[in-house]
Amino acid sequence: MKMKNILLGLAFSAFAVTSLAASGLTGQSAPDFALKSSSGENLRLSEYRGDVVMVNFWATWCGPCRQEMPLLDELYSRYGRVGFSLLGVNIDDNQAKAMDMVSELGVSFPVLFDSRKEVSELYQVDAMPVTVLIDREGTVRYVHHGYKPGYEEKYLDQIRSLLRE
Repeated sequence: MKMKNILLGLAFSAFAVTSLAASGLTGQSAPDFALKSSSGENLRLSEYRGDVVMVNFWATWCGPCRQEMPLLDELYSRYGRVGFSLLGVNIDDNQAKAMDMVSELGVSFPVLFDSRKEVSELYQVDAMPVTVLIDREGTVRYVHHGYKPGYEEKYLDQIRSLLRE
């Protein structure tokens, strides 16, 4: 039974990556959106044009999200002054639960709420977390499904590369 679950998990991961490739987001203009943020204001992706932007879709029930968020916050703190922005998009129905997790983890990047799942549908999110890197012109350059320790090194390389362009 355990082996069956492992195989199912691998199949889902392969499906997510294949689905991503088929989605055609990479190389396309990032779909614009506006969502209410944890500060109460609405934030719009297009307002960040000119910056390298990471959009990270996450949920409170996602263990890898919890593991990844402090590492993303380090990237945000380190590169925020040089043209890098990070928007965390939470897909939970309960915003208070999401804010409790943000507070517990000490996350400082803006958190947006997609409780209706409209933006996550727009970005074809079918796994948790999903991390999208957008260049200064607003083009989706990289999309990552899931998180495993070490992915932050890939993010770092990609962010640095996009900042140099």
